[in-house]
Amino acid sequence: MNLFFEESGDFKAGAVLSQQGEAWQVETQSGKRTKVRSRDVLLQFAAPSPEELLRDARVVADEIDLDFLWEVAGQDEFGFSDLGVEYFGHEPKPHEAAGLLLRLHASPMYFYRKGRGRYKAAPETSLKAALAGLEKKRQQALLQASYVEELKAHRLPEALRAQARQLLFKPDKNSIEYKALDTACVEMQTTPQRLMLETGGISSTKELHCAPFLMEYFPRGTGFPLLPTPQVGKLERADVRAFSIDDVSTTEIDDAFSVTTLSDGMIRVGIHIAAPALGIKRGDAADELARQRLSTIYMPGEKITMLPDEFVERFTLAEGRDCPAVSLYATLDTADWSVKSMETRAELVPMASNLRHNDLDDVVTEENLANNSGDYPHKEELSLLWQWALVLEQGRMAKRAAFGLRPEQNNRIDFNFYVENDVVSILRRRRGAPLDKVVAELMIFANSSWGQMMNDHGVPGIYRAQGGWGTRMQVRMLTHAAPHQGLGVDQYAWSTSPLRRYTDLVNQWQILACVEHGVAAPLAATFKPKDADLFAIVSAFDAAYAAYSDFQSTMERYWCLRWLTQENARQVDAVVLKEEILRLADIPLTIKLPAMAPLARGTQVRLDLLRWDEVDLAVEARLLEVAGPVAEDLMSDADVELDDAAMLTDQEADAALDEAATIPPAPEESAEPAESPEAESDVERGQ
Repeated sequence: MNLFFEESGDFKAGAVLSQQGEAWQVETQSGKRTKVRSRDVLLQFAAPSPEELLRDARVVADEIDLDFLWEVAGQDEFGFSDLGVEYFGHEPKPHEAAGLLLRLHASPMYFYRKGRGRYKAAPETSLKAALAGLEKKRQQALLQASYVEELKAHRLPEALRAQARQLLFKPDKNSIEYKALDTACVEMQTTPQRLMLETGGISSTKELHCAPFLMEYFPRGTGFPLLPTPQVGKLERADVRAFSIDDVSTTEIDDAFSVTTLSDGMIRVGIHIAAPALGIKRGDAADELARQRLSTIYMPGEKITMLPDEFVERFTLAEGRDCPAVSLYATLDTADWSVKSMETRAELVPMASNLRHNDLDDVVTEENLANNSGDYPHKEELSLLWQWALVLEQGRMAKRAAFGLRPEQNNRIDFNFYVENDVVSILRRRRGAPLDKVVAELMIFANSSWGQMMNDHGVPGIYRAQGGWGTRMQVRMLTHAAPHQGLGVDQYAWSTSPLRRYTDLVNQWQILACVEHGVAAPLAATFKPKDADLFAIVSAFDAAYAAYSDFQSTMERYWCLRWLTQENARQVDAVVLKEEILRLADIPLTIKLPAMAPLARGTQVRLDLLRWDEVDLAVEARLLEVAGPVAEDLMSDADVELDDAAMLTDQEADAALDEAATIPPAPEESAEPAESPEAESDVERGQ
């Protein structure tokens, strides 16, 4: 006797070897012996053989018309052998009954299983829905296959073109478009990014690197809605001739200076900061937009401003206009450059000039300032500001020494990027030039002085502090005053770039409250003491600034590779930063050379660039020769991130690395040089 039975969800047939109670010992066609319980037996038959039964049953199953079988089954539950009588018109033979069971079991859309060998026909509505779904899947499979074939032919289907960015950066992995792209990439042995570039889904490698950032932070685009024109109340006009010092590409001019000689021989230096806080109020539409962005975002050749263009135009310190500003006046005795008094006002500042580094750096030199030679605008004022800046720097260095830190390094190299018509220029500019130092020292002075004023009035602000947290000289943002050891000041509150940083706009509101309300400022300030919203701003700003820094670094690396292509650079000079890490001498591009023999930091080498890839931003190179050591001042300030040089303690190097992670340089807006070439190296330069 033979049995047709179910085992582990599969149907099998075999010859009975023995029976013991309700169990049989069965040998299947493969020769395997198994124990079969009576409840698992579906058919008992003498002929044909188990092998023939299974073979003939599969033939019968393939020939059964499912639609006709469903109609014959009716709506009541049934056993497969009972249905066989109705379907075949006679008592089914073993292979026919087995074939019918195989067909029923393989058609769950038509027949619901109710037990071993028992089924029930699916309701008509359910069957139609299931068949429609099956047809949809079949059509989708055909469509997916057609997409794959087009992609393999380097043609991008229109359905994928509209979703190109989404498929690359935020894909729905269950969509047929993604599955088609993934399948094509696997078969072509390429990546989705490269295939999209080849087929025109992404127009350029630049878009490839910009798109994920824009999708994440600007899903609705980088434009601004139409906002009401900002209104500023009546202000007195200052009796000064102010001038700014910026890079040629700067449009958000935040700061300017003036020098007035007083009747007693002293001078009054004015530090004038653009005052959007006079026209933007907490909670209004402009504030909401600025708080969403938190900072202007820089990349070579472009920027995404924190405020709309009309707001920037209204408050930027443009020459030939009377501009709303918050001014810090310091009365100085030029005999020893001591500060005799300070005053802060909100006023209209007449802007006489917008000076540009590109025009003056070669003329306003230390030598010309010392000899009073050269011909340039605001010569007398710049000479006085230069002398005061040297005194301010000396005072900070003494404070740094008191904190146990070594002197700053002021002679590092900056790299400025300029992009026009997709052609990039990368220019080296030595940090610590006189105009740099004037701006940097006066900005540090203003930020420190206003930070002290807020603290003295009991008004919270947003401060940057360094030191005092274990062994790492980490820079942190706080809502109360604390020393910034790296800068050598007792407190430091970002306040001098309110057009470009939301933290500075917040602090400007607080500063104005101190000016207008005096001892009542804590009650009248925009942010009251222990305001939880202020802590939320600090947290959001830190996170956003870190993301913006990463994006800017990515785009700078991209443009460095574009420069290599543009200049057809093959053999280049480089400087060893640390172990296997090198930086090219002419551009701020770092390269890792695995297994390179150990060389001292600052060693100059010659590299052969084998290949570079603008998609994954990788560079392959090999060492040609070791040229010898280079001067310390040829190192870029960015190299401090990888530096354990003798001029920095380990703590200071850690601090520089921490700060570099949150403060991106701004190559297009390098208006203000660094406040410090270490921890705060890029706070003011181009921010």
